[in-house]
This record gives sequence, C-alpha cells and structure tokens, in this order.
Amino acid sequence: MSVKENYTNVSSQIPANVELVAVSKFHPAEKIQEVYDCGQRVFGENKVQELVSKIPLLPKDIQWHLIGHLQTNKVKYIAEFVDTIQSVDSEKLLIEINRQSEKYNRKIKVLLQVKIAEEDTKYGLEIHEAKDIFSQYLEGKYPHIEITGLMGMATFTDQKTQVKSEFMILKSLFDELSQFKKLEKLSMGMSDDFKIAIECGANSVRIGSAIFGNRIY
Repeated sequence: MSVKENYTNVSSQIPANVELVAVSKFHPAEKIQEVYDCGQRVFGENKVQELVSKIPLLPKDIQWHLIGHLQTNKVKYIAEFVDTIQSVDSEKLLIEINRQSEKYNRKIKVLLQVKIAEEDTKYGLEIHEAKDIFSQYLEGKYPHIEITGLMGMATFTDQKTQVKSEFMILKSLFDELSQFKKLEKLSMGMSDDFKIAIECGANSVRIGSAIFGNRIY
C-alpha cells in the first residue's frame, strides 16, 4: 500500500482522544509531506541532526516531537522550535533543556521517559527517579519546562501479557503523579503494540513503520 493508504488505515484505528505521533525517522521530507497532506500535524524524529535537516523543507505548523535518546550537547540545536521532547531520561538532560529553553523565553514540553521494559537496551528513568524529578518540578526547580506526561517502551516480544503488564506499570505511575498535578500525555505504544497500549490507557502513540513502511536508509 501507499503511504497515504497506510496512514488512512492506521489513523482509522486510533480513537479520537488519542494523539497519533507519525514517526518519520529515516524517511525523506517528500514522504512526510504526503502524510502532512492527509491532515497529520504531529511528527516524531529520533535524531537531532536528521530533524534539523528536515525543518526547512516542510510546513512551519508541524509539531515536532523528539522521541529518541537525546544527548545534552544536542539540546541547543532544537530548543528554539521543538514542541515536545518525549525522551527525558535523566536529571542532567532536564537541567539542560531548562537552560536552553530560557534562552528563547519559552517553555518546552517534556515527557519523562520511564524504563518499564526488561531489555537492557531501553533508556529511561527508574520509577523512583521519575518521582523525585516530578517532585522537584512541582517545587519550581525547572521554570522553563513543562512536564506534560510520561513515555515508555515495552519489551520487544510476542508475549502480549508481558507487554500489557509493562504498560500498566507506566499507567499506574501516571495516575499516581496526576494526583499532584494532572498530567496530559501518556505516550506508549508503537506500530506493533499500539492497540495494547491504548487498551492500557495510552492517549498518545508513536507509529512509524505501519505508516511509512520500512526504513529506506
């Protein structure tokens, strides 16, 4: 199927109250434009360099989400325009985002990435670290960022019970933190497991290959 057909198929499976982040990493601006022309406005990229290279080629009203592991020395390249950084996995990174955001007199929306998978390859905060950071945020430590929610990735496995269990860990933390300040975004679920994620309470899903097909470079 074409990118347009893929997008139509995927978007028809996403409830109206769930945000679809079209993950365009490794795909050219032309394909992103095709999806944009279907009405999509929120796109996710993994790499800062790739994201920066695409900005001049695409419409200005796209909401760009950085969803991949972000090094502190790369924050300065996206601080002026990025809508949301979904992959905040350390206090050090949050401090730098706050610092760079201040330079542009704006508040960058961020999601705390929590490690819920058993795989060692996944980045993320431990649950107690996420709680500590959120507590500091409520006390006013990061005035130039806005923690709007949590993000997590489940183990890459065919065991749906395990995936569901991991998603429910993040949902439980989301509900707990929301008692102190209501969080807006629970970002979990990708092309292979977004339906399970939505069942578990996700209101934002990150879908790439189901829309754009396999990586081309």
